[in-house]
Amino acid sequence: MANIIDGKKISAELKQELKEKVAQYKEQGIEICLAVIQVGNDKASSVYVGNKKKACEFVGIKSLSYELPEETTEEELLNLVQELNDRADVNGILVQLPLPKHIDENKVIKAIHPLKDVDGFHPESVGALSIGNKGFISCTPYGIVELLKRTGVEMDGKECVVVGRSNIVGKPMAILMLRENATVTVAHSHTKNLREICKRADILIVAIGKPKFIDDSYVKDGAVVIDVGIHRNEDNKLCGDVDFDKVEPVASAITPVPGGVGPMTIAMLMKNCVNAVDIQKQ
Repeated sequence: MANIIDGKKISAELKQELKEKVAQYKEQGIEICLAVIQVGNDKASSVYVGNKKKACEFVGIKSLSYELPEETTEEELLNLVQELNDRADVNGILVQLPLPKHIDENKVIKAIHPLKDVDGFHPESVGALSIGNKGFISCTPYGIVELLKRTGVEMDGKECVVVGRSNIVGKPMAILMLRENATVTVAHSHTKNLREICKRADILIVAIGKPKFIDDSYVKDGAVVIDVGIHRNEDNKLCGDVDFDKVEPVASAITPVPGGVGPMTIAMLMKNCVNAVDIQKQ
């Protein structure tokens, strides 16, 4: 039976540690502030934004909330981002994705000052990550590395397969695993022999956006399986990219959906906000 990696428990421990660090900063007269912008009222986005606000409140980070109507223009959004860039009392700026179709997401991501880019999506943040410089790290991959470390999973020298090559998860995940001295293969929709490649992995990280795509035939006995996907199945229950019931008996450790990677993403956003204090001293 696999060890079920409890992301809820680990994220709660991490937030408690951050709460103590934030309290120490407050004693030095430093208040950390995160500005969160949501355009429109996408239901999933509203849930995420609500969770981020709750996490800020728990950790002791001040949060500014900007809930803008769907018809907000790109120019209005860019002006708000610039205003927040210029504010000395704002450490982090987060624009909740996806944005309405009439707004260019890339333009908005690039408009956020790299020293306030707590999502880790700005090209400068990605560049810093790829060459090992100090900077913000994309929250989901950052959270996965933290999960692996805190559950005692050895990464050094291990064969890691990342399934998915998105800018938000797949690519930064591969770089982070290289930083931990894993041997990394990135597989994607054009990969031939996907099953054979996955089966080589000591650590299999799946972020492809296809419900229950990975079953036990893709997984080596004793592999650690990290499931980044989140979907609703035909019964309206949450599930991941991995068929948990089939894979759990062959894996040595596995993240559930929900309660695995998801809680870590928000915890690492809080960590990025706290790290912003040091990053902004550059």
